[in-house]
Amino acid sequence: MLKLARTIHFDDSDQQVFARPATTGEWAVSGGFEFSNWTDSDLTGKARQAFANGWMGVGSFGRATFVAVAQIEEAEITEATQALADHMLEIYGAPSPEIAYVAASHEIEFMQELCEDQDPNTLLAINRELTEAGVKEQFRAIKPQDADIAQVAVHATED
Repeated sequence: MLKLARTIHFDDSDQQVFARPATTGEWAVSGGFEFSNWTDSDLTGKARQAFANGWMGVGSFGRATFVAVAQIEEAEITEATQALADHMLEIYGAPSPEIAYVAASHEIEFMQELCEDQDPNTLLAINRELTEAGVKEQFRAIKPQDADIAQVAVHATED
């Protein structure tokens, strides 16, 4: 089973903290490449929040605080990779469509590696810091709570 992560929102806080919030349910990547040339002077306001803990949605190219691991089809991976490659070409000036596609493929593959050993619906959080060596990313997985729907239904009918 192929896995990737989708953006998720529990409230409207992402609307407040990110200059461009991601759309709920879009495929996501770390998006750390956006910060590769940043310095401490770039880390202010909403840009700092995007840097510190924002996943990049592939579609809106906005940011989300959390993503959830989900199953993905091969065709969707190809679609997301092409969308990310187009974004890299248009916004970040990749030297060619081919190079942009290779870079986008690496981003998608990295995200797949983060998701592959996680159960569906596991939440992922990211934390970035700027070091002398560049951007350092740390990831945290929050396992889904087990819910026994049958047990809940039995208790509900007994009352």
